Amino acid sequence: MSDAFSNLDANLAVALDALLAEQSVTRAAERLRTSPAAMSRTLARLRRALQDPLLVRAGQAMVPTPRAEALREEAAAVVRGLAALLTPGGGVDPATLRRTFTVQAADVVGAAVAPGLLELARREAPGVSLRVLAEEWEAGPALRDGRIDLELGDIGHADPETRVEDLVTLRMAAGVRAGHPLTEGAVTPAGLAAADHVAVSRRGRFAGPLDAALAEHGLTRRVSAVLPGHLAAMALAAAGDVVCLVPVALPGRPPSPLTDVAHALGLHLLDIPLPLPPLKIGMAWHPRHAADGGHRWLRDAVRRVLQASQKLAD
Repeated sequence: MSDAFSNLDANLAVALDALLAEQSVTRAAERLRTSPAAMSRTLARLRRALQDPLLVRAGQAMVPTPRAEALREEAAAVVRGLAALLTPGGGVDPATLRRTFTVQAADVVGAAVAPGLLELARREAPGVSLRVLAEEWEAGPALRDGRIDLELGDIGHADPETRVEDLVTLRMAAGVRAGHPLTEGAVTPAGLAAADHVAVSRRGRFAGPLDAALAEHGLTRRVSAVLPGHLAAMALAAAGDVVCLVPVALPGRPPSPLTDVAHALGLHLLDIPLPLPPLKIGMAWHPRHAADGGHRWLRDAVRRVLQASQKLAD
């Protein structure tokens, strides 16, 4: 910025740009939505600050002085810079993004969402890279500290300031290999309890909602293994005679991307004849990212990946 603008505040710079562009106090006042009298006072202030008449009468019109002509482009550039500085970040063009986003997700959620996210990034934001982390941290502190940008999955306890958005609601099905005994007829609570199971728990717990539902019928199941992630449990079920739980879409809804992972492993998905609590998949982020244009693109991309089939059904 030249010395001519060093003593001008932002309002005077904007007024100077309007006056030089319109070469009329009246039209400049209309452009800035002020009165001609107020614009005349502003022109007087500019003349004193820049020690030049800037605009002078020539018959019925006003013409710029040589000094004003020299300042015209610089004044316009200053106003453009101010506009860019004060434009909300949400207006970012995804094609210009150069960011790496860190997403924490359960393994099956990451496996289901990552292909769709990468495809959207390839088409819309080729400068975006994705880092998917396992559920190794408590999401609240990790979001607050900036170690992760977004949490995906079954959002449990969240810090008061954390923004949480539910995306899809799923139910649990029984995943078994082709030819498993449970595929030979209708699944009953007794048949389900009689099969060997593999459970998923980061904390190594053997019991869960299915055990509570079976207990209502006086039944118990045998859990032969507890694994920390769904993908490993699904792979084990695909290779052996154990049953694993797989999140699938609610009745009457199109398949979830999470179902695609199970099918890719060759699992057959069987309805469980017991009332189990639904599984809500959502995303959580820290409010400092709420208005960030790049982060808003990421959140919208996740929505589209997880909700595209639901929107089509609606």
